[in-house]
Amino acid sequence: MRWKTVEYTGWGRVLKARGEVARPERASALAATTSEEPAPAVGMLRSYGDACLNDAGRAIDMTRMDRILSFDPESGMVHVEAGCQIGQLLKVFVPKGWLPPVMPGTGFVTVGGGIAMDVHGKNHHGAGSFGQHVTEFTLMTKDGPKVVTPKKNASLFKATVGGLGQTGPILSAKFKMHRAKGDVIVVTERRVENWEEFLPLLDNSDATYSVGWIDATAKDEALGRGILEEAETGGGLVKPAKRGRKVPLDAPGFALSPTVVRTFNALYWRKVPTKGRTVVKPIDDFFFPLDKIHDWNKLYGKSGFHQFQCVVPIAEAGALREMVEKVAASGLASPLAVLKRMGPGRAGYMSFPMEGYTLALDFKKSHAAERLIRELEDMTVAASGRIYLAKDSLGRPENILGMYPEYKDWLKTVNKMDPDQAFETDLVRRLKLRDAT
Repeated sequence: MRWKTVEYTGWGRVLKARGEVARPERASALAATTSEEPAPAVGMLRSYGDACLNDAGRAIDMTRMDRILSFDPESGMVHVEAGCQIGQLLKVFVPKGWLPPVMPGTGFVTVGGGIAMDVHGKNHHGAGSFGQHVTEFTLMTKDGPKVVTPKKNASLFKATVGGLGQTGPILSAKFKMHRAKGDVIVVTERRVENWEEFLPLLDNSDATYSVGWIDATAKDEALGRGILEEAETGGGLVKPAKRGRKVPLDAPGFALSPTVVRTFNALYWRKVPTKGRTVVKPIDDFFFPLDKIHDWNKLYGKSGFHQFQCVVPIAEAGALREMVEKVAASGLASPLAVLKRMGPGRAGYMSFPMEGYTLALDFKKSHAAERLIRELEDMTVAASGRIYLAKDSLGRPENILGMYPEYKDWLKTVNKMDPDQAFETDLVRRLKLRDAT
């Protein structure tokens, strides 16, 4: 295998790594590397912090192993290599009446990354997490390929799904696609006046897909105002989503100043009429709204940004409201603030989802933002919630372990599969996830 020294970052561009990276194209090359020179696998580097980084070490870039190996048009069962992107699957299969069962907020996530982080989407309240739809995957171990299923290898399956890549590179996976009613999406948009109105709307929604945008700068009576989107696939004629716009340079410091963000948020909120509206969109425009702007992370400037995402139980909704109040008072939020209702579905020991409400917020890198995020983390702990490790760049070891009650089961299996800790990443070391015994 040919190794090349490169510099790379997580999507937030705050944390960076420099090391040797190899890009295998065939299973035989991956097998040889895993046997002789094991290293953590990475995909499209869409994790925001350091989950995809291995500074001063080696990493295996899986993006060339992106083939669709088989598809059963009767059952919807698909078999793909781990480097295949979820957005590419949507593009290929939605004209045939199928779509991936769970899709995160970007189509650039690979199937291997989706398993390693047990990603969730706008249908989690009904469909659960991505890993729950995986029927089997093949791990590349030092002894060669190993097929893993939820029944035959339950502990290894649960340690791999949501397991941060610590059991080794995923070669391929099988999962069942969902039927699509058509190749467009019908979206009902509703303007929401405040926080007290938002949660009941999420709770009572019977839509297959639902997501809320909130104005994280609004205060007082308008606290938590936003837009609720509820959607179903459908058929019809609509212009394809425009793609290819690119942010060529790092944005200047004033681009996301508090004044600019407040003004943008107020205008964005008012784009939806008071009585709401229904629109028909290209299907990827709804699921992956930012993918049409390549390198949108440059909008936060050269220093990058942090994303904070937490989930709290239903009974702790008041704690989430307090977080929104704190963020609004800080004046540090960006326009990207997402609120969703989650169901109980999760597939792995270290999977993020729990039944409750999840809030995701972006903050341009600054000392004030880092202090705020640490306060939000502490509030999450107090509310018996957890933070999403795919987004994390600031979490502290003393907080993380208590968020994941099945952590010891994960650690036991991971240490058995990787006793030499060859698959550790910067996030695993920072959070000391494999230091405990």
